[in-house]
Amino acid sequence: MQTLLDRNAHQALLDNRSILVVDDEEPIRRLLGYLLQSHGYTVALAADAREARQKLDEQPYALLLCDVNMPGESGMDLVRNILGERPDTAAIMVTGLDSSVLANAALDMGAFGYIVKPFESNEVLIDVANALRRRRLEMENRRHRENLEDIVRTRTMALQQALEWLERSEKELRLSREETIQRLAIAAEFRDSSTAQHIQRMSHYCELLARKAGLSPERCDIIRTASPMHDIGKIGTPDHVLLKPGKFTQEEFGVIAQHAEIGYRILSGSDAELLNVAAVIAYTHHERFDGTGYPRGLKGETIPIEGRIASIADAFDALTTQRVYKPAFELSHAIELMVKHRGQHFDPELLDTFVASVDDITRIHAQYADKPYRKI
Repeated sequence: MQTLLDRNAHQALLDNRSILVVDDEEPIRRLLGYLLQSHGYTVALAADAREARQKLDEQPYALLLCDVNMPGESGMDLVRNILGERPDTAAIMVTGLDSSVLANAALDMGAFGYIVKPFESNEVLIDVANALRRRRLEMENRRHRENLEDIVRTRTMALQQALEWLERSEKELRLSREETIQRLAIAAEFRDSSTAQHIQRMSHYCELLARKAGLSPERCDIIRTASPMHDIGKIGTPDHVLLKPGKFTQEEFGVIAQHAEIGYRILSGSDAELLNVAAVIAYTHHERFDGTGYPRGLKGETIPIEGRIASIADAFDALTTQRVYKPAFELSHAIELMVKHRGQHFDPELLDTFVASVDDITRIHAQYADKPYRKI
């Protein structure tokens, strides 16, 4: 309803044919009033600027025919103010001064015409008709621009809301995906007495090393999310092997070594990049830089960087975490032990980068420390 009322009001302004004649010479006022009324216009007369303002306050006029020289406020000043205050009002200057300088000044400030006295009737009627036509076009153009701005504003707001919704949905999906991954990984890790905190530490060690190694933020985030699944293959390892507290026999080691390939088979073949990276990490995080690792004996940089990163993170966390069969080593001692295997078990450059990040490593280790076990 409000839109319809606005349209009707706007149409009334467009169709307005009322004219205010402002001239201090009464014969000129009356002549112009009679001429315009006889051609269907609604006309009001004012002798000076003060009276013109009073009439404009009472009702809107489509067109102002205004003399230039009048007692008190000049016609130029009046028109300049009116055009600034009432943009839907058009103006034509009517004067006895035939001056190109004055005419240009009037047009520059927004007047639609400049009529010199004495004037011909047809001259006035043509200028009035043209001024009202131009006023209508400018009002329609202004309304069109306002409508476009409203449309753009509305659609921009809708787009922003849609983007915000998508961002929230994407964030919720990402969090849900990460939580699912972590819970699956924890389910596998719990079978050999690991903890949820191990998953967190492993994840953040990998992300830290990937970032320090210069990988892209997107790749670092994928590695952080995928690395908790490095031991997912342990779900296929028999309990009597997986839960054995002492050293493995050669046969038992062969059984547990299969978890890398089992994890790869579980995770590979997906269209999702995240699962493909997780499959690579599961398959290669027990390879060694000198080629003595398993399951395939890859060597050097033939081992994907994701596997080389996970190897360092997993080994460090294993050394610094207490298990039923071993105590937790101090961080400094764990690093010393790993440095001894630089270039053998671990990628030397990545290990140097990891060791140089000891402050960040310490922070992660403390933030995700194992919680004391409590009986239920």
